[in-house]
Amino acid sequence: MAKPVVDEELCIGCGVCVGVCPDVFEMKDDKAIVAGHDKCGTCNCEDAVSSCPVDAISMK
Repeated sequence: MAKPVVDEELCIGCGVCVGVCPDVFEMKDDKAIVAGHDKCGTCNCEDAVSSCPVDAISMK
């Protein structure tokens, strides 16, 4: 099963992913991190990937 990954160098800290999937993503030091790899079933991680304005999130 693919899991979300955030490229911290690309991330601008907008927080869109946290709004889409708060159980999976959280903000740390003005960057998004994946806090719940196993929680994609509680939201749509693919929506977070497609919503990121700088394409900093991928599924691997």
